[in-house]
Order: sequence, then structure tokens, then C-alpha cells
Amino acid sequence: MAQVAIRDVSKDFGAVKVLHGVSVDIPDGAFVVLVGPSGCGKSTLLRMVAGLESVSGGTIAIGERTVNNLPPAKRDIAMVFQNYALYPHKTVAQNMAFALKLRKTEPKIIAERVRKAAEILDLTPYLGRYPRQLSGGQRQRVAMGRAIVRDPQVFLFDEPLSNLDAKLRVQMRTEIKELHQRLRTTTIYVTHDQVEAMTMADKIVVMQAGRIEQIGAPLDLFDRPANIFVAGFIGSPAMNLLKGRAVAGGVDIGGTVMPVPAAARIEEGREVLYGVRPEHFDLAEDGFPAQIKVVEPTGSETMVFLRFGEREIVTLFRERHNFKPGDTLALRPRAELVHLFDPQSGKRL
Repeated sequence: MAQVAIRDVSKDFGAVKVLHGVSVDIPDGAFVVLVGPSGCGKSTLLRMVAGLESVSGGTIAIGERTVNNLPPAKRDIAMVFQNYALYPHKTVAQNMAFALKLRKTEPKIIAERVRKAAEILDLTPYLGRYPRQLSGGQRQRVAMGRAIVRDPQVFLFDEPLSNLDAKLRVQMRTEIKELHQRLRTTTIYVTHDQVEAMTMADKIVVMQAGRIEQIGAPLDLFDRPANIFVAGFIGSPAMNLLKGRAVAGGVDIGGTVMPVPAAARIEEGREVLYGVRPEHFDLAEDGFPAQIKVVEPTGSETMVFLRFGEREIVTLFRERHNFKPGDTLALRPRAELVHLFDPQSGKRL
């Protein structure tokens, strides 16, 4: 195992700048998730750590070694890809053993490592099968097994679950997290799915347009987003962001004064973005009126889309309600859970 230090790393493809001076410290044994929308540079950064892309500027160190100019084979990393990248003409055991055979590892050691990895991943009954005889989840386990047998310093995962169906994604998410808890190998995991990031990571790196927006523990990002991009990206459904103006006692939004946290200090007359998560509304007689547009029950919770003046808001209720389109609800935000942002910079106030 080893720490990974990414220092002021940039990447240019000709005149196109993809990464702009990114810096991240990944502690030994940590599970760090790079998350962001498509095109934000997260997979490019992962490929640079792997040695599959060159570094235009800055340094990447794995353990005590700067690896900028080292080929992938000498970085002591193992990568798990989105498309599994298995050899179709080799059995599960042969796929898992292939990298060790290239290293000329002793056959006895290879057999023992493959056996142990197969036990960890519940692949023992499938060692003699070919990839075409396996399900998507089983193929992904084989790809993970191939990484495990190498006993690398760092695991790199590039959107490994995006080809799986929803139920299998949840299952594999748990298995990868459990695997990390068992092996404690430093892991860098790329995804565009913020639910994956929230449920798996020790630390999340939120990226946008080749820059880092915020780094922190999942619940820290959820509870204290640094700006409106993180506020809108972390959490599902996304946070409601409403334009308003600070007044005595709260924020005026379309003539309705909304409550703010007791510790909030914003000068009257200042324009603000008022943020409240869908699950942080309560039904209250003294709440503001909003008309229901659409109701989406899922069983465990009910999502309700409403119109509030000229604005649209989303609420989420854990309790069962007999809501119907056209009904008017009286809603009150939980003041202590409200977020305030500057509309010009987008930064948290």
C-alpha cells in the first residue's frame, strides 16, 4: 500500500486544456472517489496516475517515487476498467493469472494467489469458465480478481459499474467497499454517479471543467457544500436553489420571508441564493403555499414537484401521503438546515 500525492497536475491535448493545476493528497489505505459530470477530467486524471496518459505539468507520486516518467508496468498499480477488458479466449483462472505469468512468477505462487482471490470474490466455481459464460457482475469480479492477485500498492477503478443494471450496481458497490475494508489497499475510484461516491468513499473529490470544486468526507460535502455546483451535484434529488434578498428575519423570496439559520449573518438587501434540500421541508400550517404539479411515489418515499410563485421546487417525504396534482401544500424549510450562497461567485456564505 502507498499514499498518492497529486501536485499541481495539468493536462493539455494540443490547445485544449483538460486539467488545470489539480492537487490531491490520497492517504495510504484510503478509498477516494473522483466524481463529476462527463468531461470534467476525472478519468483523464486517473489515467495519468496509471501512466496511460502523460502529464503536461506538475507531479504524481506513488509512495516515495515520482512516477511521471515511469511506464504503467513499473508503477505497482492495478486498474479495473468499465468494459472489464478480459481475454475472451482465456478461462477465469487464466485471466486472473495472466499478469503474474508475464512477471514470470512461480506457478505455485500464481495458483495460490488465484485461489485466494477467487475465494474472496466467490469465483471458485467459475475458474474453468470463459468470460462469455459469465454474467456482467461475474465478469466484473474477474476483473477485480485480476487486480487483487497482483497485490498492488494502488487500485484504480474507472467507472466499473456503469455497464451493470441498477440492482447489480448496488450489489457490486457493496462488494467493492467490503473488499477495500478487507484489503485496505489505497483505492482511487472514478464515477459520475454521486450516489456511488457518497456510499463508497472515505473522501470525495468533486470536479468540474478540469478543476477541483471541493474535497471532503461524503457527509461534510452534503452538509456544507462549498458552492452551488457541489450543492447541486451532491444529493439526490438535487438541492433547491431559490433567488432571494436578505431582509430582517430571513430571506425574501417572491414576497415570502424564508427562515435562515440562527448563526447566519447577511446584511439586509443583499441578493442571495437560498438552498434547501428536498427532504428538509416540513408540512406546517404557517408554511408558504405551493401547488403540486407531479407526485412520484417510490414506496419508501414520495417525491413531489411543486410550483411556488414563478419557481419550481422539489420536496421529498419519507411518510405516506395522499397527495394529488393541483393540491396546495403549506411548506416550511427547516431553518437550521438551510444553505446560503452568493449568486455572483456561487460560493457559500
